[in-house]
Amino acid sequence: MTYNVLLADDDINILAALKLQLKVEGFTSTAVTTPNAALFALKEESFDLILMDLNYQQDTTSGNEGLTLITEIREIDSLIPIVAMTGWGTIDIAVDAMRRGANDFIEKPCDNNRLFNILKNLLALRDSQQRSQRLATENELLRTSTQPQHWICQSKAMKQVMNVVNNVAATDINILITGENGTGKSQLANIIHQSSARESHSFITLNMGAINEAIFESELFGHVKGSFTDAKTNRIGRFELADQGSLFMDEIANIPLSQQAKLLRVLESGEYEKLGSSKSQKASVRIISATNANLDEMVSEKAFRQDLLFRLNSIEINIPSLRHRLADIPLLANNFLQKHSQKYQRDIDEISVAAMDKLLAYQWPGNIRELDHLIERAVLMTTSTSLQADDLLIKSTSNTDKSVQENVSQSSTSDDDWAHLSMEQAEGKLIGLVMKRFHGNAKEASKALGYSKSAFYRRLEKFGF
Repeated sequence: MTYNVLLADDDINILAALKLQLKVEGFTSTAVTTPNAALFALKEESFDLILMDLNYQQDTTSGNEGLTLITEIREIDSLIPIVAMTGWGTIDIAVDAMRRGANDFIEKPCDNNRLFNILKNLLALRDSQQRSQRLATENELLRTSTQPQHWICQSKAMKQVMNVVNNVAATDINILITGENGTGKSQLANIIHQSSARESHSFITLNMGAINEAIFESELFGHVKGSFTDAKTNRIGRFELADQGSLFMDEIANIPLSQQAKLLRVLESGEYEKLGSSKSQKASVRIISATNANLDEMVSEKAFRQDLLFRLNSIEINIPSLRHRLADIPLLANNFLQKHSQKYQRDIDEISVAAMDKLLAYQWPGNIRELDHLIERAVLMTTSTSLQADDLLIKSTSNTDKSVQENVSQSSTSDDDWAHLSMEQAEGKLIGLVMKRFHGNAKEASKALGYSKSAFYRRLEKFGF
């Protein structure tokens, strides 16, 4: 790895000697001769360390210019290592420089061995701190991210989908995954990453529907300390975390229109700036996104940028609903049975024929997620060593009957239809109608219904959206 050092000194001969020594040691460097030039360079370019004089032309002995510069540097970047130099070294100046934020101090003329030992030690410490910060952020994200799983299918519809996945997973092409809620879009995104050349790097997930517009840039691109009121430390954004890996953006339709241009710019150039910083950073990120909304309709209604959609859906993969892949239900149900039996330490080894018939007859408006929850409840409630039809809390057992969620998905709103619904069913149906009205945009639907974001997401989960 090549480190980039910012050199600040008013003596051009010292700068020339330092640049040559740094080059020999494998460093790159930029030299400036004034404090203002140093601050400008720091705002425009990324550096790994600053080696700076304390005395400049306006005041050649007190060190005040350099001490002020250290304070101003720390306001821009609280973590970058700073090594102070002076030809008028005193203990007081050294102590003051360290108190202002310098990491070490060396007198001129510099002892080259001591200087490069200081630089290498500080850079090693900085790398360790950055790795710790990155790992802490990744670990926090991994607690809620989708873990690698095997995709279970034998239906013709899903085999066709997996053929497409096998053809494109190893490439770096951006992929848009569409399908109803609960069909497994996040799981498929993880499988695509694990099958790609980026599998050894991070798979970072981000639910776009859960991001407040006010912190959108901070979440995606990170921020620097002091960039806004609550920015008490530097923050790594999701793009930086996903560098060389994949970024999965779920519920992509929920990106505010005002922020879509910023995302488009990153997708086009690979460059971004942290909030509060003017320095451009680059990241090599493979984008996988997902939605249950009709993005083409949103484009026609000017709720989603067409150029952004072009960038996201280089390849579009639609996951069929569970009711259109009945051959997969026995496999999935038995997989969930095994998982939950082990989790709850229940000795349940099979699903009865009657129970399986009941599963096959149901419409599954909540798709795989609903099947998973249903089997989990049945495992907890059954008193038998096999799941029976009565253990499955499904009100309807016929494809011609309508479940609560099917009522939700229909557009009929006649008084007679509503009169036959319970309060819970009516709430679910209303949420479904409003979600359809806003093309699956949970943020706008929650506003229209008057729910808080957290309350609305609980209801989406409850009704299988």
